[in-house]
Amino acid sequence: MSFSITDPSPRQKAVAGALVIAYALITMLPLIWIVSTGFKSSADSIAYPPKIAFEPSLEGYVNLFTAQTRQTPEYLAENPPQTWYEEIVHEKGMVIAGPSRFGERFLNSVIIGFGSTFLSVFLGTLAAYAFSRYRIPLKDDLLFFILSTRMMPPIAVAIPIFLMFRNLGLSDTHLGMILLYTAVNLSLSVWLLKGFIDEIPREYEEAALIDGYTRFQAFRKVVLPQAATGIAATAIFCLIFSWNEYAFAVLLTSGTAQTAPPFIPTIIGVGGQDWPAVAAGATLFLLPVMVFTILLRKHLLRGITFGAVRK
Repeated sequence: MSFSITDPSPRQKAVAGALVIAYALITMLPLIWIVSTGFKSSADSIAYPPKIAFEPSLEGYVNLFTAQTRQTPEYLAENPPQTWYEEIVHEKGMVIAGPSRFGERFLNSVIIGFGSTFLSVFLGTLAAYAFSRYRIPLKDDLLFFILSTRMMPPIAVAIPIFLMFRNLGLSDTHLGMILLYTAVNLSLSVWLLKGFIDEIPREYEEAALIDGYTRFQAFRKVVLPQAATGIAATAIFCLIFSWNEYAFAVLLTSGTAQTAPPFIPTIIGVGGQDWPAVAAGATLFLLPVMVFTILLRKHLLRGITFGAVRK
């Protein structure tokens, strides 16, 4: 029986598979626990020892999306619940006063996160193409300067940015947060995309130019399709930062443009933190990034040098 010295043995494959499965289970355990906590009652969420088996409840999601007030037993008796979610609230001796602000904060995250991601990738692609294809004076120094903006911790520039935003009227605005996150993400976008564009042979563009394409047409019809993998990967990294960013969101927003990360920890229930509502908010907050990554998965799996000429 023939075998290759470069191929792993069946035993090595089994060990590698077991390690991958164990790693996947360990990394997914916190996520599974957060999702399950969102379907627990308030009592089950703080039970000790923690409950693995429990009766599912939508109390956390009801508390997340509604504002509630306590009422007297007489008022509750005169106003019986009309819907299933009102019944959940009535069982705690409360009534729904209106919608909560989670929907607004979640929408702010969508606007700011995807808006800054689009700008970061758009501007980063143009800058990366210029650095990759043109002779720019002091190019290495400029690239290092762009990268250096990513090195400093956000708290180091928090106060200057706060004062600048206040003077420009950008505090607690969607535009201000989009511009800020774009500026932070732009260094990552330029460096990642420059590496991808460098892998695309110049011969493709030269052939397009000979065929009568303009430089912009060659960029749009030749370079962009080949760089789709890099653009997808860069967009995911930029979105993850913008989506999860906390420090600037706390400092520069308070109402109109506040995003979900600083809002979710402030969810207060009766007698303390409403852990089912916090877990429900965290679960819903994970979904857009997860869906965005799944939609771009085919580009991520194509490989960096797809279509490139091997030299």
